[in-house]
Amino acid sequence: MTVRRCLPWPSQCLRSVAAPVDAITDEVRAIWDDMIDTMEAMPGVGLAANQIGVLMRLAVVDASEERGRAVRMANPEMLHSSVHLRWHEEASPNLPGVFAAIERPRAVTVRFLGVDGAVHEQDFVGLWATSVQHQIDHLNGKMYFDHLGKTKRDMLIKRAKKLKG
Repeated sequence: MTVRRCLPWPSQCLRSVAAPVDAITDEVRAIWDDMIDTMEAMPGVGLAANQIGVLMRLAVVDASEERGRAVRMANPEMLHSSVHLRWHEEASPNLPGVFAAIERPRAVTVRFLGVDGAVHEQDFVGLWATSVQHQIDHLNGKMYFDHLGKTKRDMLIKRAKKLKG
């Protein structure tokens, strides 16, 4: 298990749609393990594979207070989202030092291949739901700031470049 480097924005990998995973292999399990190590080192509550340069539809999420409860997902897709929304300040290790309040559904139901290779459907609520949606966006080549209007997005990216030096 290894902490991997998160690609800096505007890496093309972050704008690329990740490829579906056909089966849960030892390689996939190893990538998930590295992703969890990387997420914990940030610290963060989720990570998508393309954030570390792997264009596979893999994500991990752990919004538990005690940690160690990461959900490993391959090919996650939202089946249902609540009409109730919640605001949360989102950020990304790919664009460090900046964040923005994003409004997303408070709860989602997601279908994915789990570590056992079986298809699972799971409900996520609150921060778990926000993180899952954030990771699915990444796997589709979308960043959290794409949910902002052009002016706010441009200001956020300009501020991040300024912080970078």
